[in-house]
This record gives sequence, structure tokens and C-alpha cells, in this order.
Amino acid sequence: LYFSAQEGILIFYHIKELQYEMKISADISQPISSLIFSPDYTSLLLVTDQGTVYSYKPAHSGEAVKLLDTSSSCFLAADFLTPGNNYCVSVTISGEVQVWSLEDGTFLSKINLGIEVHVT
Repeated sequence: LYFSAQEGILIFYHIKELQYEMKISADISQPISSLIFSPDYTSLLLVTDQGTVYSYKPAHSGEAVKLLDTSSSCFLAADFLTPGNNYCVSVTISGEVQVWSLEDGTFLSKINLGIEVHVT
């Protein structure tokens, strides 16, 4: 079980029967608004309130790697663009949908929906 604390800490609970073990997996020092697993569960996207997206690979137990920072564009949400784990898609409040490379955070494409977007 993965969850985030208000301070931007990614926490992992290993639960087996009635026993559990807690481990701090990553500290990105920004409040995390959502956690999204890749379709094959090898990567985890950490999306912050400030519009930064980090990648965390649970099997490697390493640090979270900053992929992209869209803080200047009123970023709302991100998710993996399937199939595969190579791209993610983000959306801004103004309705701009953006595609990014997860390998190096390169901006690839965008389309403007022409409407204001809300996440529920």
C-alpha cells in the first residue's frame, strides 16, 4: 500500500496478515495531490499541487525523479498514456492537454480543448 503524507512524503506499508511494516520511500518536499501506477505497475507518478510530476520505481527503491514541471501553466492532473510506460498526459485548468516523454521529461505535443477543466 502506497500513500502520501501532506509534507510530500511517499510512504509504503507492507501488509502481511495481521503484521505490517512502514517505510518512507521518497521525500519530494511538496504536497502530493495524486499517485498513479503505470499499467504494468513498474512505475508510479507522483503529482504535486504545484504542477511537478515525479517518477518513482518501487522495485528499485530509489529516489523519486523529477520528470516535468508545469507550475507556470495551472496544472491539474497527469496520467500514463497507454499502452506502455513511455509517455504521460497532463491537463491544465485552461483546457490544454499536453503529452510528455517519461524518459526525459521532453514536451511532445499539446491540444487546447477550448474550455476550462475541473478535476473531481
